[in-house]
Amino acid sequence: MSLVRRVFVTLDCAEPSRLAEFWAAMLGGGVVFSTSQAVGVRAEHVWLSAMRVDGYRSPTWPEDTVPKQVHLDLDVEDLDAAIVAAERLGAAVAQSSPHPRRAGSCSTPPAIRFA
Repeated sequence: MSLVRRVFVTLDCAEPSRLAEFWAAMLGGGVVFSTSQAVGVRAEHVWLSAMRVDGYRSPTWPEDTVPKQVHLDLDVEDLDAAIVAAERLGAAVAQSSPHPRRAGSCSTPPAIRFA
């Protein structure tokens, strides 16, 4: 049995509402939650969230001046158990988390950070 209930593909941005509305329209989905920092979108086959990042700069792909930014947010029943399971799979727990009481941050084995 998986510890994960759903996966959000989280897109860093300057304007979460604007980005979420775009993706909701593109994917035929709808906004399912909205805060000043993040907006969630549910479509038939994917959950997305747009998260405000202070000082955000858009990627310059294919040039690498500003790299692409994306991370996965995992909705879990038991955060502590999920972190232990991630560590068993080779993840490293981050020294800090933006919301330590409700979210843990880890880096995957190749040091790709997820929160």
